[in-house]
Amino acid sequence: MTLFIPSPSISNFQIGPLTIHIYALCLIAGIFAGWTLGVRRWRARGGTSESFETVLLWTIPLAIVGARIYHVLTHLGDYFGAGATQHWWAIWEGGIAIYGAVGAGALVAWLTSRRQKVSFPALADAIAPGIALGQALGRFGNWFNQELYGQPTTLPWGLEIDPAHRAPGFEQYETFHPTFLYESLWNLFVMGTLLWADKRFRLGRGKVFALYVALYGFGRIFTEHIRLDYSYDTFGSLRFNEAVAILICLIGVAALIWLVRFRPGREEVVEFGAADGSRPDRPADEQVEEPAEEPGADPDGSPSTSSPDTKD
Repeated sequence: MTLFIPSPSISNFQIGPLTIHIYALCLIAGIFAGWTLGVRRWRARGGTSESFETVLLWTIPLAIVGARIYHVLTHLGDYFGAGATQHWWAIWEGGIAIYGAVGAGALVAWLTSRRQKVSFPALADAIAPGIALGQALGRFGNWFNQELYGQPTTLPWGLEIDPAHRAPGFEQYETFHPTFLYESLWNLFVMGTLLWADKRFRLGRGKVFALYVALYGFGRIFTEHIRLDYSYDTFGSLRFNEAVAILICLIGVAALIWLVRFRPGREEVVEFGAADGSRPDRPADEQVEEPAEEPGADPDGSPSTSSPDTKD
């Protein structure tokens, strides 16, 4: 008896008048997990929860907008024109791209970090493993939507796809490569590698994020190569998103090499300009108060040699 991975029989459920899409729940679970891991790492680096929350509360919604824009721009035929079958605003039906999310999110995080006087490279390093974790959970939304699967396969872990969700030209096949699972497992590997490398080599100044970009791009090359969903072709039969994954991987490798060579070490201070004069690179319970000056002492702490003023 051959065993395959079944696809879920539902992609949403009702609570009163509300329709709850499981795709959205997977995204929310990914955001929550990534946030939790990211804020813990940021505080361990000396940052405050307040600065992290301020940056992320701006970054997350605009990253989702960027992810949707990227997807729509690379699937224009699905949303516009005579053959359009989907609504561009119906994000709950699936269709967000991590490339757009990371690109838009990085830009917003950089701008917000400058305003909050936060080290953007240190923040990016803190959140990078959380991004990988969030992706690992979010990919299960594709499983519930029966989308973004790979080529047909008879391997034991093949994914069963209902006839209504099979790609045109592949209606006669029943099982396909579960690319959602491949990418989820790869993202968990990426997260573990980032945590290990950061602890082992004390990476900083953007190196953890650069390593994330390189590793994620490398794994995405292979999943994109076997996926059946529509993508523009570039350089012959090379899928557009596959070409982007190659480019992202190369950029990550180049950035990591440059940072190791010219920006060694790790930041000592990740937040700047604390109003109370405290050291924001230390947790609050480790702040060291400066001793108060004694009356009649010089600024360097030595006793004053001058006579005190007297009143008439």
